[in-house]
Amino acid sequence: MKSTFKKLLPFAFVGILSGATTVGVQQYLGHDSNNGDQSYFTKSTNASFVGMNTATVGDDFVKASKTTVPAVVTIKNYQNRASSRASDQDLFDFFFGDPFGGKGQQRQKQQQQQAPDNIPSGLGSGVIISPDGYIISNNHVVAGANKLEVVLSNKKSYIATLVGTDPNTDISLLKIEEKGLPFLNFANSDNVEVGQWVLAVGNPLGLNSTVTAGIISAKGRGIGILSGQGKATNPIESFIQTDAAINPGNSGGALVNVNGDLIGINSAISSTNGYYQGYGFAVPANLARKIIEDIKKFGIVQRGFLGVNSLDLSNDQQVAYYNKEKKTNLKTGSGVYITGLPDNSGAQDAGMKVGDIITKIDGANITDFADLSIAIGSKRPGDKVQVTYSRNGKENLTTVTLKDQKGGTSTRTKADLSVTEKIGAEFQSLDDRTKAYYGLTSGIVAKNVIEGSEMAKAGIVDNYIITDINGKPVNSQKDVESILNKFSGTVQIKYMDDYGRNYTRGFKMP
Repeated sequence: MKSTFKKLLPFAFVGILSGATTVGVQQYLGHDSNNGDQSYFTKSTNASFVGMNTATVGDDFVKASKTTVPAVVTIKNYQNRASSRASDQDLFDFFFGDPFGGKGQQRQKQQQQQAPDNIPSGLGSGVIISPDGYIISNNHVVAGANKLEVVLSNKKSYIATLVGTDPNTDISLLKIEEKGLPFLNFANSDNVEVGQWVLAVGNPLGLNSTVTAGIISAKGRGIGILSGQGKATNPIESFIQTDAAINPGNSGGALVNVNGDLIGINSAISSTNGYYQGYGFAVPANLARKIIEDIKKFGIVQRGFLGVNSLDLSNDQQVAYYNKEKKTNLKTGSGVYITGLPDNSGAQDAGMKVGDIITKIDGANITDFADLSIAIGSKRPGDKVQVTYSRNGKENLTTVTLKDQKGGTSTRTKADLSVTEKIGAEFQSLDDRTKAYYGLTSGIVAKNVIEGSEMAKAGIVDNYIITDINGKPVNSQKDVESILNKFSGTVQIKYMDDYGRNYTRGFKMP
């Protein structure tokens, strides 16, 4: 019961920015598959809604299509098949499930044995957001790649540099060396309305530059993809839902209004068969834009936390399990109930307590956890937010200063990160019994390996045993910090997988 309760009731830190993936909701599996920059993130000021006149709708769709198609690219993900794990699925199966009646793994193994390295492991989409070649896409589109090729709508091809990624939002930033490229402006996604006409532009099922039309079906959708899988450490799911057709290959493509302004990055589908069934989801442009600005300016995403453990009162199942586990009698309804406050958190400093119900952030209604996620997700450490909460039936207002996970209130750069933060994993000491079983004299266990991190790129996942780093035995996380602190160059790691097989891999220290 406890494991089920934990699965249904994420007592998550309300974090910063996070997002999504073009994946099936029932089938979201594993991995493969400065100020001077502000002009690249222009907000649209002339957004308008299309009327119901048929001719006007058609004209507006043509205009938006002509604007958007040249700025949407194909992204080809190339991976070293010889070093891929036997259990890995290709990007298509990984994100949309296996449409081949259980034969997907067999088909994938055959591909690993037969397909040459010049055949991409996966295809996705991306959106040019500046004339000098910055491109936004999904993290899952670029995950695991040792080469990324970008193909424009005019068929011109480039090898892209991966500038940065954020698994918590499933957003990535790439760069190609070119000038004068067509690009899209970011619209204010807070202003989009349910029922508004939109276009989805991408490369579904290998059909390049495909435009589909629909409406915004809902806003602020939390569909459990990132939090359910556990790849994201602090996920934010507050998607724009649309019925514009989205299929495999649309990942990272554009969701635009009738002016061709970017209102979202197409990222997820809810489907029973891995294909479009009327429910597509996009990361809101405001959230995606904030992630990209952070990556460009700081090299990392700046994450501000309210500092609460919480229960979504709008979720009947979560409330029922909480009541049963804690022997309480909470009622379902609107708002987010505080179940805990870590020491020295911003919320605790502001006087909030367990049992308070958060109802507004900066005056905006908080009806569920998705609302709270996006409200805090647009902020950075040190930002202040006005929190309205209910305590014993009385409404209260307080100001909370957001902090990062280490309790800081200032922004950080890559240079400020610890070694484990830079390489993307934590480590636990290996007990003597396990050392004896494997015949080891040293070893640490990898934990919380971040998708897309240097450790993940080296093939390391949670619970793999690392024995040596740069030829030196490691027995604690402190050893890792000591060996790699101020180190630059190629890191050599020796590790053991679940089956006792030994590997030597490396990566360049970030």
